[in-house]
Amino acid sequence: MNSQLKRGIVEIIVLKVVSDRSQSSFNVIETLSSKLSVSENTVYPILRRLTKQGYFKTHTVPSPLGAPKKVYEITALGTEKLQMFLNEWRLFLKQVFDILGGYET
Repeated sequence: MNSQLKRGIVEIIVLKVVSDRSQSSFNVIETLSSKLSVSENTVYPILRRLTKQGYFKTHTVPSPLGAPKKVYEITALGTEKLQMFLNEWRLFLKQVFDILGGYET
């Protein structure tokens, strides 16, 4: 898959994963990598960018293993952005399936 396309899709997925529950970058990467072929080199820049854009806010929590962990939490702006992405994604998939045929496993 084209890396630019994949990066855009992973951005939507990162927003969704953090919207489900506030979590550390390690947990976001673990969640994604259990289902997708994605590395921390892809996820960390997305987390930083989404935070800089105001879609996430962060706070730290103590860690029993050393330095405090940064935890990402979706903002109201992030929730709006996620909903917009999901609407666009569903429309895009419908259009693709209309052309290529439905998805079958």
